Amino acid sequence: MAKGLELTVKEVLGRDTFQDARLVAGAEGLSRPVKWTHILETKDFDLLINGGELILTTGSGLELDSANEETYQRLINKNAAGICIEKGEYFSELSTNIIELANQHKFPIIVFENLVKFVDITQDLHTSIINQHHQKLHELSELTTEFTHLSLSHNGILKILKKLHDYFRLPALFIADDSHSYYHPPEKKELEELIRRHVKTWKKDNLQRKTLTIADRSFAICPVIGLGQVWGYLCMEIVEFSIDDFFYSVLDRASLAIAQILLRDRTIEERKLKSEDELVRNLIQGKDYNRDDIQTFLTFSSSNLYYRVIVIKTEIPNFQMGEGDWEEMKLKRSMLIRTLFKQHGLFPAVSVRKHEIAVICSFISTEELKQDTTNFSKLINRIYTIDEKNILEGSQCQAGVSGVFKNIDDVGKHYEQAGEILQLAATISPTYFYDKAGIYRLLIQLKNSGELVQYIEDYLGPLLVHDSENDSNLLYTLTVYLECGCSKKEAAEKLYIVRQTLYHRLEKIEQLLKVDYTEAGNRLALETAIKAHQFLEFPDYHNRQENI
Repeated sequence: MAKGLELTVKEVLGRDTFQDARLVAGAEGLSRPVKWTHILETKDFDLLINGGELILTTGSGLELDSANEETYQRLINKNAAGICIEKGEYFSELSTNIIELANQHKFPIIVFENLVKFVDITQDLHTSIINQHHQKLHELSELTTEFTHLSLSHNGILKILKKLHDYFRLPALFIADDSHSYYHPPEKKELEELIRRHVKTWKKDNLQRKTLTIADRSFAICPVIGLGQVWGYLCMEIVEFSIDDFFYSVLDRASLAIAQILLRDRTIEERKLKSEDELVRNLIQGKDYNRDDIQTFLTFSSSNLYYRVIVIKTEIPNFQMGEGDWEEMKLKRSMLIRTLFKQHGLFPAVSVRKHEIAVICSFISTEELKQDTTNFSKLINRIYTIDEKNILEGSQCQAGVSGVFKNIDDVGKHYEQAGEILQLAATISPTYFYDKAGIYRLLIQLKNSGELVQYIEDYLGPLLVHDSENDSNLLYTLTVYLECGCSKKEAAEKLYIVRQTLYHRLEKIEQLLKVDYTEAGNRLALETAIKAHQFLEFPDYHNRQENI
């Protein structure tokens, strides 16, 4: 294991100037770091000590020979590294209660059996501390250079973790914000799962280093920061290891190198996504595009390769977000959607806008199964259950799926199909698949041609006028009656009215429409007109339905 930046009490006891020294208490505190030495011969020392000093004294003026614990307790409270006392005129031995106090607080007490020169000890330790400091700075510089070189190599993150492990002899992990993780040695995967559960609950604006204790295991955690955001956490398990400034300095340099890798990968990914987005938009809008991009973003050509276009209506959590925040969300949304599609064996090309995600999806299928929607249904349902805060909330989404096509140049037409079924799915259609929309596919075409309003007027006009002028609901009565297969008993029960009232309404309907609506042809025409009216006037129709 690599030595830390600071000298320890144990290392001090091994030096030549401490040949006549004897540790009499606080043996468990030998790992305490010694930042400096201080010769102390006065009781008024509270303002003279900063913490971490190894105290050298003859005991003059400190009353160290008595059973009074006050001086020792004050040194402990000031976080002194320990105390070295010269045996002589002012000190002879420690009382039992002082030894117990030192052991309790792991505070080393060292006794010099013979006369020593404090100036020699001070010079020796200060020289050692300064030399060790310079040595560690040199090591830190070399490590920084090596981390930089590793960051430019293939699989750089894993190589940086291996270097950390080899240097400190401690398990090293990197837990990324996007569920990716790296760890070394390989058998330490369980540590990643252990830490991730805690990391997920942390606020992403917390940029501070910290220690974490889980199930009696301790970890040093250093956030990996890029563009002012936490992209993940560099973690090292600490087992009987004193964390010092040098340790965290190494972790900081390693985390910076990892951030450089992530930033470079992110830049490459953003460029790729921009090209992909441009391809999708060009195809949707019928503009020229680079044929080579089809192979890059939509897999290879094949005789059994088919396409669908999926349009997902989305919401943005915060409309006041800055452009940088939106670019971050855009990247994460694109990566999330791409991952979901690939998990279902589909090949997506994605374009993300603030209110819409458009996906050209290619898939391999036999001729017999190309219309099967099972896999796409599972995908859409999975999208609806996404709960990624500040990225995409599936409960706020609505999806529309186009029909199947084979010619990539037909993307524009099928994008319109997906948009049309998306509107239907938000109102009256029970499906988000264009090829399962039934009669609504015809109604869409009639609406686009301008014929639909006239068709409704021709078949339902008098009934709509009557309902409007008399605040009645004869159209709804007719709708329910036809849906019940012209069963008066069932229709009356569904409308919560007596059968005589239903007879009266049906008679009035027949007078207004001047047709036998039970005749097959008339019934089909009326049911189509009713569906068309629901299609065009759904909000109003829905409200009137609830007020019956």
